[in-house]
Amino acid sequence: MAEPHVTVADLDTVPENLREPLTEQLDSALRRAVRVVDGDTRGEPVDDVADRLLDETKSALHPDIADGFSPDKEDLRRVAEEIVAREAAA
Repeated sequence: MAEPHVTVADLDTVPENLREPLTEQLDSALRRAVRVVDGDTRGEPVDDVADRLLDETKSALHPDIADGFSPDKEDLRRVAEEIVAREAAA
């Protein structure tokens, strides 16, 4: 699986000097979530795995950042699909 990456779409509201650190923090939280959820889906449906990825990602963020974090649902679902497919193939 390729490392998932967060792209901050609405950067107009984020000061220039915070954009890179924010993106790095979001990427790190998402990668952590993938490690936690990967291999532990217990046959869950893709949508449930996507929800777990979102919950795990937010749990690794500062509460203020977590509150504002709203990733593209389809992108998160694609990551979940890949996790479920790998587990099914194992």
